[in-house]
Amino acid sequence: MYLNHENGNGLGFPLLNPFPSRISFNKPRTNNIMSSHPKPSFGFLLLFLSVQPLIHCLSTDALPPPTVCIVGSGIGGSSVAHFLRHYFRPTPSQPNPPNIEIFERRSVVGGRMATVTIGGETFEAGASILHPKNYHARNYSKLLGLKVKPPPSSEDDDSMSLGIWDGKKFVFKTLEVDSKFPWVQKIVSYFNSFQMFFRYGFSLLKMNNFVESTVDSFLKYYESPERRPVFETVDEMLKWAGLYDLTTRTLQDELIHIKMSPLMIEELVTVITRINYGQSVSISGLAGAVSLAGSGGGLWAIEGGNYQMAAGLIKISNVSLHINEEIESISHLGEYYELNSTKGNSYSCDVTVVATPLDEVNIQFTPSVSIPARKLQHTHATFVRGILNPAYFGLRTVAEIPELVGTLEDPDIPFSSISVLMQHDENDVTYKVFSREPMTDALLDSIFSARLQTVRINWGAYPHYKAPEVFAPFILDGQHLYYVNAFENAASTMETSAVAAENVARLILSRYFREAHLHSSNSKLKSKIADADTLRTNL
Repeated sequence: MYLNHENGNGLGFPLLNPFPSRISFNKPRTNNIMSSHPKPSFGFLLLFLSVQPLIHCLSTDALPPPTVCIVGSGIGGSSVAHFLRHYFRPTPSQPNPPNIEIFERRSVVGGRMATVTIGGETFEAGASILHPKNYHARNYSKLLGLKVKPPPSSEDDDSMSLGIWDGKKFVFKTLEVDSKFPWVQKIVSYFNSFQMFFRYGFSLLKMNNFVESTVDSFLKYYESPERRPVFETVDEMLKWAGLYDLTTRTLQDELIHIKMSPLMIEELVTVITRINYGQSVSISGLAGAVSLAGSGGGLWAIEGGNYQMAAGLIKISNVSLHINEEIESISHLGEYYELNSTKGNSYSCDVTVVATPLDEVNIQFTPSVSIPARKLQHTHATFVRGILNPAYFGLRTVAEIPELVGTLEDPDIPFSSISVLMQHDENDVTYKVFSREPMTDALLDSIFSARLQTVRINWGAYPHYKAPEVFAPFILDGQHLYYVNAFENAASTMETSAVAAENVARLILSRYFREAHLHSSNSKLKSKIADADTLRTNL
C-alpha cells in the first residue's frame, strides 16, 4: 500500500539508473591501429565518482529487511502492521521495509470482531459499536472505502425504547409509540427526556461531563507524533494523557465523588456497564467512563461487519498471512525469535508482537515472561429468532416489552440485557441476549414464546476490571517482544486496541529502526490520516 509509488522500486525512492542512456557503451573504433584508446570524458568521471558511494551503500551496507511476526489478526495485530507501513521511512542503511507475518489460529481474521448470520441477515456478534470520536477507526473506514451505518436501534440510545428490569418488574420504562409521523416521534422523545430527567435529575449532566472530560483526555493520543512521546509502559502512557488516576479507583467511587445520585448509579449506570462490559459499577473508573461513552448518540458501525477493518488493513499492508496456524511457543535465540506453530512449522523473526490476550492462550515463552495475573470476563451472546414471552415480564403483549431490556446487578437475574436487532414481522424478531453464564434451552423457552433459530457464542471478551489496575508491560522481555493487549487493563474497545497498536508500532521503529523517522513517506496517505487538530476543528 504505502510502498507502491508510481515510479519506484517499493523502497520509497525512485529507481536509479547509474548509466544514463546518453552515455554510449559502443566499442571504440579500432580501424587505425595507430590510434590511441579514446579517453573517458570528464563528465563521465564525475558521474561515476558520484554514483559509486550510493552503489556501495545499496549493495554492501544495506541491511536485509527484518521480519516482524505478529500473533493475532484482530484490530490490534492488523493496526500494528498498518502503522509499521505508515511510519516506516527508508534510510541508506535500511532502505527495505520489514517483512510482516501475521499468524491467526482461527479460519478467519478479525479477532473479537465477528459476525453471525440469522435468517439470512448478518449481525455483529462481537465488538459492535464505534464512538463518533474513534478517529483511528473512522480513518480506517475512509482509507479502505468501507461504508458506515448506524447500529441497530436498540444499541443507539437516540432511538431505542428502554426498560430497566429488576427481576420482577420494570422499575423504569420509556414511552414507545408506533407512528409514521415525525412530529409524533419528536413529542415522544421530549416526553422520554423529561421522564429521564424527572427520575435522575442533574445526575444526567454530571455523567455527561464525566464522560466528556475523559474523552477529551483520550484525544491527546491523536496528536501528531512530533508532539507525542513513544511509551514503553501503559502506566506512563496513561499518566501522560491524565487518565492514570481513573484506573486506581472504581467507577462507583468516581461517580460518588462527583455527587451522582445513588439511584442513577444503581439503575442507569449499572445497566450500561452490564451491557458494555458484563460487569458492575465496581469496575475501574476509566473502563467505566469508556463504557458510558458507548451509550451516547452518534454511534456507528461498518456495514457488513466491523471485522472488515482488520481484513482490509492486512490486505493493504503487504502482509504474509497464516490462517489456521496457532503459535504454541516463542523462543528468544539471541539474535532472533523462533516461533513454532501447532502445524509443526518454525519461523525466524527479528521482532515479535503478541496481539492477542495471553490470558487464555497456551503460548510457551523461552525465556519465560512475567505479566500480572488477569482473568477475562466472558460474555455469552445468544442470538434468537423468535418472539419474547410477555408473561415472563409480567406483561400482556409483546408490544409492551421495550426494545432494550437492561437489568440491575442481581445474581438471580439470568441475563444482562435483551435487545431487538431486527423485526421481520409482528411475530418474528431477531434478538441478542447478553449473559454472564450460558443460556440453557429451558431458560430460553421460559423467556421466549417461540424460537425459530438460536445461535450461541462464548466470548472471552475483555478483562475482568478491578481497581487499582496493574498493567503488563508493552515490552515483555526488554528486547523486541511486544504485547499490544497490555493496554486492555485500562479499557477494551476496538479503538483503544488501535491506539495501543499505534504506540507499539512506533515503539518498534524507535527501538529497532533507530534511524527511521516516525513520519509517513506517502503524502497521499498522510492526507487521508487526518491530524487530531483538524478533526477537532471539524467537530
